[in-house]
Amino acid sequence: MGQFIEQWKSQAKKLKIETYALYFAYQDRRVPLYAKIFTGCVVGYAFSPIDLIPDFIPIIGYLDDLIIVPLGIKIALSMIPENVMIESREKAQEIIRQGKPVNRIAAVIIISIWLLLATLSIVLIIKVFKS
Repeated sequence: MGQFIEQWKSQAKKLKIETYALYFAYQDRRVPLYAKIFTGCVVGYAFSPIDLIPDFIPIIGYLDDLIIVPLGIKIALSMIPENVMIESREKAQEIIRQGKPVNRIAAVIIISIWLLLATLSIVLIIKVFKS
């Protein structure tokens, strides 16, 4: 059981590095626009404090963390040139070694987007029920 847990920790650390690397790759001018858009969505969702499926829902609540995020990362990695990812991984490992980066502006943007989507959903639901 201990080996299983260590494997999961190792995979989680790799996933964390890949997510930060994608964040740096997203900012690189050599990455195509379509890859930037997809990567931005994946990284934003991965760093977002709000999940598509809330974690408090038994079993299903962790599906996004176990399936959606890794799958999104895999797809994003396939869209980005390898040389950009090599450089981005080096930057990500350096940042993680220095301590977890905190980007309050990104957090505010992500939370604002979620609030906007929630507001639009509520407005749409109200309009549907009124008609």
